[in-house]
Amino acid sequence: MPVIGFLNGFSLAEWAHAVAAFHKGLNETGYVEGRNVAIEYRWADGQFDRLPALAAELVRRQVTVLVATGGSVTARAARAATSTIPIVFGVGIDPIKLGVVASLSRPGGNASGVYFLTNELEAKRLGLLRELVPKAALIAILLNPGGPAVGGQSKDLREAAGAVGQQVRILHASSERELDTTFATVDQLRAAALLVGASPFFNAHRDRIVALAAHRAIPVIYEQREFAVAGGLMSYGTSLTDATRQVGVYAGRVLKGEKPADLPVVQSTKFEFVINLKTAKALGLTIPQSLLLRADEVIQ
Repeated sequence: MPVIGFLNGFSLAEWAHAVAAFHKGLNETGYVEGRNVAIEYRWADGQFDRLPALAAELVRRQVTVLVATGGSVTARAARAATSTIPIVFGVGIDPIKLGVVASLSRPGGNASGVYFLTNELEAKRLGLLRELVPKAALIAILLNPGGPAVGGQSKDLREAAGAVGQQVRILHASSERELDTTFATVDQLRAAALLVGASPFFNAHRDRIVALAAHRAIPVIYEQREFAVAGGLMSYGTSLTDATRQVGVYAGRVLKGEKPADLPVVQSTKFEFVINLKTAKALGLTIPQSLLLRADEVIQ
């Protein structure tokens, strides 16, 4: 029976719904866990520095295919661990810039997968936030300075803000202590709203960030639906479940004998705009009808 090594930077509790989507993708190619394929899971539980050791562990296990999800650092750890075992990744950052493929159409090497287009949507998120608070004098932006895409995120957001004359202030956090300090700064700046940039670190501390935003009573937009489900005000980004289903499909195709080098990187096409009305009411906000009509999901 072939064995899939499933490497993830988060925890099973956080990724249960996405794992179900991964199984669905596998099923679409004829594979069912426990029947004709085995899966060995390795979870970093948000401790991303553990990923290289976990990847090496799966390589020593000689898995048939190595699936790397839950952040770009996971794909990098998998790629560094083996140049021979096929890798199927799910990443939010351009995989060419990450150095895991040579091109999107012809990846080459032993890796291919799904590109979530996460960071490319920062300007869109800023636009949605401005529709919510059109008279905002200042919008704060939270980025992870240790993220590989922080330079591009900062550039895109500054350009988008400049194009519409919106004043923004970019703040940084890469630890729990810095999160507390940053939200205190947002309060001191009297920012009208906050944009939390895409980052596996922020995803790993989702509940903490949502709680800090609620305590400061500030409107926030995030990258994933999961933030809105956890009590965040709004989110706009790639559907994590749909993208992870596609990862499952590619894993199944590799199990059938296709080579990652010949499988074009899939770029996400399903995006979700979610509004949490319960949170809006707690903040005393009235969501414009124009936003409500465009929302893919409204949480009551």
